[in-house]
Amino acid sequence: MLDKLEMLIAVAKEGHFGRAATSLGITQPTLSTGIRQLEDQLGVQLIFRRSRYGGLTPEGQTALVWARKIVGDARQLKDEMRFKRHGLSGRLRIAAIPTALTWASRLATGFSAKHPNVRFTILSRTSAEILSMLDNLDVDAGISYLDNEPMGRVSTEPLYEEKYMLVCAADSAFAGRASVSWDELQGERLCLLTPDMQNRRIINRNFSAAGLAPDAWIESNSTVVLLATVEAGSGISVLPEDSARFLAGGKAVSLVPLSSPEAPHKVGLVAPYREPHTPVLDALLREARELSALR
Repeated sequence: MLDKLEMLIAVAKEGHFGRAATSLGITQPTLSTGIRQLEDQLGVQLIFRRSRYGGLTPEGQTALVWARKIVGDARQLKDEMRFKRHGLSGRLRIAAIPTALTWASRLATGFSAKHPNVRFTILSRTSAEILSMLDNLDVDAGISYLDNEPMGRVSTEPLYEEKYMLVCAADSAFAGRASVSWDELQGERLCLLTPDMQNRRIINRNFSAAGLAPDAWIESNSTVVLLATVEAGSGISVLPEDSARFLAGGKAVSLVPLSSPEAPHKVGLVAPYREPHTPVLDALLREARELSALR
C-alpha cells in the first residue's frame, strides 16, 4: 500500500495525473491503476474524475493527511535502521529562502564536518513553497521566516534576526552614510525581490510604515541579479544584512544600515514535527542551535 499512498501524495501535489506519474517515474496508466486499487482497498472514492483531475474528495483529503503521515513514518523507520547500522548517513534535503542561503551553507558545512557520511541538497525556494515541500515530503527541512506565515505543526530552531541594508553603488550619494531611513528612498530607482518572496512583503511593509509605496524598476527572485544591477549603477536595493555582506564582497558597492520601523524578523530551521525525530534531523536541529549560539 505504501507505493499507492505515495501516488496519492504526488497527484495531490501536482494536481495532474500526467505530471504526477512523471514525478514518480511511472506511466500514467500505472498511476491511475494504483489510485483505483487504493480506493478499492479503502472502500471510498479519493479523487473526483472528470475529463481531467478534479481534485480530492473529502475522503481523499482525509486520506492525504494519513498518507503523508504513513509515508513519513516509513521513511523515518528506514532512516532509523540505517542509523543503527551505519551511524548518521544518507542525504538531507533543505529548502531555504534566497536571503538565507548563506546560512544554509554554514549549517551544511558545520554538520558535514561532524558527520561526513551525510550529503546535502540545498534548494532556493519561497517561504510558502518551503511549507508545501515539507507537507509533501519533498524536503527534510527548511530555512524560513518563523514569525510571518502560519507554520502549522512543525519543529523550529531560530538561527538569526533579519536586519536590512541599503545596497548602493560606491559613488552613490548614500554611500558612506552611518544609516539611511526608509523615507529617504522616495523616488529612487529600486531593485527588489519579486512580490512572491516573503522578504519583499516585509520590505513593502517597511516602506508602507514610512508612508511610501515602493516602485521597483527591476524585480528578480535572485539576489545575484539585484547586486549585479546595483554594481552596474542602475539602481539601489534593500537586502538582509548577512546576504548583502556576502554578495558585496569585492564589489564596487556600499552597504548602509537601514533604520527599520519594524521589529526584526526571526529566521530559522523548520522541520516536520515528529517525536522522536530521525537521528539525522535531531542532529541537524542541534547543529542549528549551536550555530545560532555562535552568532
